Amino acid sequence: MKRNVYISAAASVVLIVGGPVAAAAAATADTARTAPAAVARADLDAQGAAEAALKKYPGVVESLDKDGSVWHVDVISKDGKGHAELEVASNGKVTQVGKDTNDDPGEYKALLAAKVTAQQAMKAAVAAHPGTAWAVEWDDDDGATYWHVEVKESNGKTWNAHVDPTTAKVTASGSDSNDNDND
Repeated sequence: MKRNVYISAAASVVLIVGGPVAAAAAATADTARTAPAAVARADLDAQGAAEAALKKYPGVVESLDKDGSVWHVDVISKDGKGHAELEVASNGKVTQVGKDTNDDPGEYKALLAAKVTAQQAMKAAVAAHPGTAWAVEWDDDDGATYWHVEVKESNGKTWNAHVDPTTAKVTASGSDSNDNDND
């Protein structure tokens, strides 16, 4: 009889102590199963959008901007004869919206010769002014060539920069704006 009481008491202790441990183990296992799904839902940043676009259409990024949860990326082929308009979803899926294969390579000569890529220009701008790269565009108006980069600050304001395509030197351009449109 004493033996049964000891066995019952031991079983009770195992259940009392083991219950929370088993629940914690189950919760950890459940978190491990759902963690990759949470990572997959995370928004793709500008660098990731550029990489995804270039995998779909190799070349040089001419411009990139975010509209809602979709990145719009324009890529020029390495020979300058082609141009693709791509959309990159937040999950990294790339859709080709438009494509032209009859471009004049001379039109993109400066862009193709630039030592600083769009991705490097975004990194330089964010290093100069903390925030998130939101848009980048090659600009060759008025004979001057540069990357125009928009950096969105944590407070919603946008800081604009010009990045030299040869040296990656960053200079502020224009004025800051308050863009709280959640684009």
